[in-house]
Amino acid sequence: MSLLLAHILEEKQAKRHGGLYHKTQVNLAYNSNRIEGSKLSEEQTRYIFETKTIGFKDEEALPVDDIIETNNHFTAFDYLLDNAHLPLSNVIIKEFHRILKTGTSDAGKTWFKVGDWKQNPNEVGGTKTTLPQNVEKEMTALNAWYKGILNISFENIAEYHYRFEKIHPFQDGNGRVGRLIMFKECLHHNIIPFIINERHKQFYYRGLKEFETTRGYLMDTCLSAQDTYAEWVHYFYPDLKNTV
Repeated sequence: MSLLLAHILEEKQAKRHGGLYHKTQVNLAYNSNRIEGSKLSEEQTRYIFETKTIGFKDEEALPVDDIIETNNHFTAFDYLLDNAHLPLSNVIIKEFHRILKTGTSDAGKTWFKVGDWKQNPNEVGGTKTTLPQNVEKEMTALNAWYKGILNISFENIAEYHYRFEKIHPFQDGNGRVGRLIMFKECLHHNIIPFIINERHKQFYYRGLKEFETTRGYLMDTCLSAQDTYAEWVHYFYPDLKNTV
């Protein structure tokens, strides 16, 4: 287990507020959900995490799904930490989706499979994705390719993300699951993780769209986000500065 993961797990188990675990929970949930259209502010996200209540005064009405998915994201990140040491698998990926979408309006739709691959074809940004009947085969092949890499690098994790999003294995929630996977895999391989800031989502989307021809776009966005997270790590844990 990496020292960074050990520190974050210790904060989680101690239920410590104001540390790296707390900061990561709020920022990852806020930014990842906001990229997908959530209307919750960062302060509202923090309030839900800290108080487990809503209680917003004098503010516009918020979609119930935004609140549920924010709270679910906190649970998904805890699951990520508890399983960060395990090899990536379809079981873990599906569990991320199950946690994120449980209790949402999507979960009540007969055609929407919570915690399982999509049943209907979908597109992302006007681009076709893998057909439902081929998802299991392509996800298995993607994971086999990834497991075959001897020493996983930052670029390998970014490429996995691109391939995952191109498959788009779930009916909805692919982006959030994909970004959780990247964070998990960074921790698993002792690489500084990162959080894509919602303000940079157009650069992030461009990076995914043009990865095959210009992978530097996605890499630069992820590396910039990694620099920010590295500053957080070194602030809270100066002893890790020369180890991660």
